[in-house]
Amino acid sequence: MSLKSIMRELKELKDGIGNMSKRGDQSKLWRSRTRSHVAPDEAPLESQLSEQSPWANLPPELLLDIIQRVEESEIAWPARAVVVFCAAVCRSWREITKEIVKTPEQCGRLTFPISLKQPGPRESPIQCYIRRDRTSSTYLLFYGLVPSEGESDKLLLAARKVRRATCTDFVISLVADDFSRASNTYVGKLRSNFLGTKFTVYDSQPPCGSMIQSTARLSRRFHSKQVSPRLPACNYSIGTVTYELNVLRTRGPRRMHCILHSIPVSAIQEGGTAPTPSALPQSLDEQLSPLHSSKGKERIVDTISPSIRATSVISPGSREPLALKNKAPRWHEQLQCWCLNFKGRVTVASVKNFQLVAAVEPSHNVSPEEQEKVILQFGKIGKDIFTMDYRYPLSAFQAFAISLSCFDTKPACE
Repeated sequence: MSLKSIMRELKELKDGIGNMSKRGDQSKLWRSRTRSHVAPDEAPLESQLSEQSPWANLPPELLLDIIQRVEESEIAWPARAVVVFCAAVCRSWREITKEIVKTPEQCGRLTFPISLKQPGPRESPIQCYIRRDRTSSTYLLFYGLVPSEGESDKLLLAARKVRRATCTDFVISLVADDFSRASNTYVGKLRSNFLGTKFTVYDSQPPCGSMIQSTARLSRRFHSKQVSPRLPACNYSIGTVTYELNVLRTRGPRRMHCILHSIPVSAIQEGGTAPTPSALPQSLDEQLSPLHSSKGKERIVDTISPSIRATSVISPGSREPLALKNKAPRWHEQLQCWCLNFKGRVTVASVKNFQLVAAVEPSHNVSPEEQEKVILQFGKIGKDIFTMDYRYPLSAFQAFAISLSCFDTKPACE
């Protein structure tokens, strides 16, 4: 049997499971409306159907060869969705697929949702772009160089801007139509202070291999009736973004500094490694694809108790977190403007454009080449279209959160 025929049967199997699940939901709805005492036939669970399929009994050697060929042949989206389909067949397929698929740091590709919280590649950056929608105050992060004509680019993350009395929140989700923190698509958020000069990045789960220390207030999320066991009890502060005040209104670009508490400065030293999570929370990791929908929303009440301490992240083995600063631009006499070399990825002059490099001291023993390496760059290429390129040790989630800070108003920094 050829590889194409195997993939075709896998897709038919997945579509069949989805249709049977839909019929099961319709039967439950009809039963609730008629209140009949005779229970209709219910469709078996998706997991039971997958385990009963003949694909679950393939020899491990054959299964390993099939998935390796699929992973090597489908390297770009949307064709790479076939790799996700392989992991969704059954448990045995899923375990082998997770063993074969490498992290973005190793292969430079994004496959599963956990890839969004893993460090990017060390050499060539992962290139993405952000589309802003002013009417809905949403920001969509897509995987690709520039927007394609067919609008078939892979959606990685989405954020919605929520203005409050004393701050502004950017709620980050895996989908573009559900920004509720009660949903299992909730990833984290970015919160600003009143002046828009300091932003705090919150993650919905504690970073990999970190110790939690109580230092500030804790924002808990409770259901109106009970605490949901699927949701984390708090947001974990993993970093801050600070913009310098421009009191004298001097001419020049914005100056920003980032402190990433979840990444030690030793990560960019020779032989250093950055924390790399291996799995999302169970309710998220089982979805396998970022393009999923949540069900069963309930009303959420945000409570902040002064007696409860918030959580900040301390990386073990290193007391000093990684610090980033924006690369200083040069003044172009002929153009009469500040310029940076974005290597063709930014085409429109904007105060939002920036490049971040490591801010280290001589005692950190970081090579000059590593100090000059651009870790994150962000810039404008059109109306409401911005590029975002990131590399190790940042993840897509961290890079997206830092980039979102540029979209908030900063009257004290202009």
